[in-house]
Amino acid sequence: MEIPTLKGEPRKVAGSRAAARLRRAGKLPAIVYGHQIEPLPVTLDYHEVELQLKHGAHVINLDVRGKVQPCLFKDAQYDHLGAKVVHVDLARVSLTERVKVRVPLVLRGQPKGTAEGGVLHQELVEMEVECPALQIPEAIRVDVSGLELNQVLYVKELTLDENLKVLTDIESVVATVREPTTKVEEVEAAAAPTAEAAAAAAEPEVIAKGKAEEEEGKAES
Repeated sequence: MEIPTLKGEPRKVAGSRAAARLRRAGKLPAIVYGHQIEPLPVTLDYHEVELQLKHGAHVINLDVRGKVQPCLFKDAQYDHLGAKVVHVDLARVSLTERVKVRVPLVLRGQPKGTAEGGVLHQELVEMEVECPALQIPEAIRVDVSGLELNQVLYVKELTLDENLKVLTDIESVVATVREPTTKVEEVEAAAAPTAEAAAAAAEPEVIAKGKAEEEEGKAES
């Protein structure tokens, strides 16, 4: 596995305006931390980082003025539109250690249940796993071709590489094949709680009315 190298430059933390100037210049602010070493603010090339993230890179070699350190993309912050990276967190790692990462789930195949009118729904788009730093998968590919109509696929049913330890709740639903919901059913489902609430609200009024009539009868006698 070839690890890509990113060049970084130390930077002074000088607030949001300075960070905005860096971004306009095609640079990306980042922070490097971990291994009980003082956090190091750095500047990276924006397009290089974007390229590595698009290719699903997890581990990179960070070269800061000739000093190279393997690092893990730990987190990436995006703008308010969720389109552009504005900051990344890098965690120092040893290539021999196990790391915790979130890996995308990719569904493969045409479920059997779709032949009966079912629709495939992906309920889980990524999964947290622990694995060796050099063996992080780009994605976890799940074969759903055997799913029948109204069948549910859980994390605990996945067949994964032996070097992956699942950290996501094993009872989490990965995918389902269900009959499509019609507009009428959606409207009825939305109206049902309202009807129940109205019935519950009316019940005390009926009881109160009954008590009032009973009191009037006693008064007349």
